[in-house]
Amino acid sequence: MTNTSIQLPCAAQSVGAVNSLVTTLFQTILTAQCALSAKSDWPPDYGDEALNDGIGKYDFIVIGAGSAGSVVASRLSENAKWKVLVLEAGDDPPQESEIPGLQGYLERTRYSWDYYSEPQPHICQALKRRLCYIPRGKLIGGTGAINGMIYVKGHRQDFDDWLAAGNTQWGWADVKQFYERAVSPVGNATHPMGYVVLDANKDVGSVLLNGAIFNATAELGVPSKSAFEDGIEVGTAFLPVTNSNGRRMATGKTYLAKVSRRPNLHVIKNAHVHKIHFDSSGKRATRVTFSLRESYELSAEVRKEVVLSAGTIDSPKLLMLSGVGPRKHLEKLDIPVVHDLPVGSNLRDHVSLMVHFKFENTSFDALEQTRHIDLLYQFLTRNNGRLVNGSSSITSFVNTKRDSDLPDIQYHYALNQQGDVESLGVYFARRDQKYTASLIRQLRKSHLISFLLLSTKPRSVGKIRLRSSDYLDHPRIFSNYLSDPEDMATILRGIRFIERLERTNAMRELNATLFRIPLEECDEYEYRSEAYWRCYVKYFGEAGYHPTGTVKMGPSSDRGACVDPRLRLYGVENLRVADASIMPDVPHANTNAPTIMIGERGADFIKQDWKEDDQGANESKRRSLNTL
Repeated sequence: MTNTSIQLPCAAQSVGAVNSLVTTLFQTILTAQCALSAKSDWPPDYGDEALNDGIGKYDFIVIGAGSAGSVVASRLSENAKWKVLVLEAGDDPPQESEIPGLQGYLERTRYSWDYYSEPQPHICQALKRRLCYIPRGKLIGGTGAINGMIYVKGHRQDFDDWLAAGNTQWGWADVKQFYERAVSPVGNATHPMGYVVLDANKDVGSVLLNGAIFNATAELGVPSKSAFEDGIEVGTAFLPVTNSNGRRMATGKTYLAKVSRRPNLHVIKNAHVHKIHFDSSGKRATRVTFSLRESYELSAEVRKEVVLSAGTIDSPKLLMLSGVGPRKHLEKLDIPVVHDLPVGSNLRDHVSLMVHFKFENTSFDALEQTRHIDLLYQFLTRNNGRLVNGSSSITSFVNTKRDSDLPDIQYHYALNQQGDVESLGVYFARRDQKYTASLIRQLRKSHLISFLLLSTKPRSVGKIRLRSSDYLDHPRIFSNYLSDPEDMATILRGIRFIERLERTNAMRELNATLFRIPLEECDEYEYRSEAYWRCYVKYFGEAGYHPTGTVKMGPSSDRGACVDPRLRLYGVENLRVADASIMPDVPHANTNAPTIMIGERGADFIKQDWKEDDQGANESKRRSLNTL
């Protein structure tokens, strides 16, 4: 027999033992890679059965298996008598989604909706195409499967303001129980289901950087906390994240996939919904039409309710395509008007800005200079290293006016070690090279600390409108960032706070100073003047990735409201919206946790509203049996 073994060009060959060990190592790594996103981690696809056997009727149809939709479907299918269908435009998450430190690499792939806002000459000018980029998740888990996993609830005042605006049962005292429900274990240790798994995130990042940030912010009067108090997120604290043992725990996994073997729950993937149909009166949703795998058009009929959880951009888009939206806009596109509602208005989002410190400090020389290939090896074989988390380990909520305990700026921090250009790979990929070249050169010479600041309560309001009546066309997003002068004033105060951080003893000990990125237009102004920083924001300001509010919740007296406080679409008996689009205003925090809470709240409303109907059906059945 001919020897076909591969002879590697080594100076000396193995006698067998090394070959065996290396082969075992390769097999271990490949097995660990395949286990990152195993089929058993995700719900089975009912698409083939739908094609072969037809779909039939469902009690509930949930559109979108994202952060809120997965929660709704999981909770509704707890009732074995209710038949639930989930339609998700995306597929199972790829391996990169499961590695928290690589979530940014899912942008501009088939796992994200790559949305851009309409041109705004006063912001996002350093980004490619000079357009603000607003990616949304297109996969099981939705944006929760591609985000930074941060689980902060917002300030209690956010929800008390919702209540004061007429949204009954949405005050902090009301929503708190649903936050608690979201993280309360259901099932057992072997088969957990229907809740969010959290990690305290205290062991992530540089211990030296974390200590420096805690000390520096404390010098400026920002309290240090081991964790935020419920409903009062102020100060510097460690971030809880939807992560467990280094693996992402989005609701598509923890809520939906864990229960997807229930016989009354069907999930169809690659199902792009393009219309909700109504009866002749327009008061009832009757069926949902969708494109399956871009090849087949199918419809599913609904008995009880349609629950729309497609997100802040796609929920209003689908409603408008279905004839629910501003009359003039729909008529212009020849879309028959079912209900004239301000759908797509009230778009809110945080504005973000990145500022960098440079420093050369011997105390950081002991840090391991780890390349991404080494980080991946650590992750796959030991489940540790920097890839176990995609966000900074700490955050600061600060009131820069010092006039209340409501924060107006949130800060995230990240250490980029000297020579580790890969650590900013996604940041560089989003921007024009001429604006990142100086950062790359500096990172080769020194460490960088990146400060990401977000304005927590912007006043600017945008809108979403259809580009055409074709469901494949992306909508037009008029984000209107910084259109209210107070929003720019807030960003400027946030920058001044960073300048004050530079002067703290903690930062001086690191010899950390602001790094000036060459900008031809901005360099005409005095460095660090207000005019300079306004110009800097023009280039490096961008979307906060927290769009909300486009299907606004409010009482019937609110002319801007689209759904009532029980999330029912005005004018329709059996259509609810449960996602971030219903928020009356963006909260003082990341929107991951509030969106999950909205899923829990919405499911509870549905259960309450159909409880009497369900009980009546049981009573009728018992009476029928008694007459036999």
